[in-house]
Amino acid sequence: MSRPANPVTLPLAEFVPQHFLLSVADGVATVTLNRPERKNPLTFDGYRELTDFFRACAFDDSVKSVVVTGAGGNFSSGGDVFEIIGPLVQMDTKGLTAFTRMTGDLVKAMRACPQPIVAAVEGICAGAGAIIAMASDMRLGAAGAKVAFLFNKVGLAGCDMGACAILPRIIGQSRASELLYTGRFMTAEEGERWGFFSRLVAPDAVLREAQSLARQVAEGPTFANTMTKRMLAMEWAMSVEEAIEAEAVAQALCMTTADFVRAFEAFSGKAKPVFQGN
Repeated sequence: MSRPANPVTLPLAEFVPQHFLLSVADGVATVTLNRPERKNPLTFDGYRELTDFFRACAFDDSVKSVVVTGAGGNFSSGGDVFEIIGPLVQMDTKGLTAFTRMTGDLVKAMRACPQPIVAAVEGICAGAGAIIAMASDMRLGAAGAKVAFLFNKVGLAGCDMGACAILPRIIGQSRASELLYTGRFMTAEEGERWGFFSRLVAPDAVLREAQSLARQVAEGPTFANTMTKRMLAMEWAMSVEEAIEAEAVAQALCMTTADFVRAFEAFSGKAKPVFQGN
């Protein structure tokens, strides 16, 4: 399980991934899982490189939001059966624990990434692919997309990479339990109805719509958006009273930014504010 050469502090403009495609435009970084002939499965190094990428996002103020998608009409089929699952059955407990912690690091990196993440989900989105979509801040689904947390299909528990903590908060405890106990595919329509997807769009439009949403976020007040993401995560573990106090402090900090002043001046002049992220 060698690590990619990219250090986590590398600016994204210099980040050269070996296991996915990366493009940056209009403040939006687009990550494309790119093994379409196999429905974009993940490898050991792929996990590591994605983790490094999301950690590197914290060091690049020019990127305001991130889109994650898959090539060839599918999001991701999850961990590669031959390159990951095969070697796992040969490992001891120490090696297996190192692997499961490594995969969990990807979700931690996505949650810690200051930029909001939009998943553009098309076709098959299964196993670790479903986890990546789940760990994103927003999800758009293509009509016909299918999402499955397949872990029990290979004899494992549904508690993988934070699924038991995050999925119930998105779709509810009973629905999450059904998916995690059965490993069945959630249809696109169920995903929208249950709140996993914000909305469904045509397959040929899902990436475009996700990038449009990401650009809309990128045009907003960056510091405030980062604060929103941080508070959405932190308030899971707070009482309502604690959350109200924490939000008072967070909002007061946002009121010290130049973007807050820009918004007031634009409103006074009946113009649209142009935020600059400070």
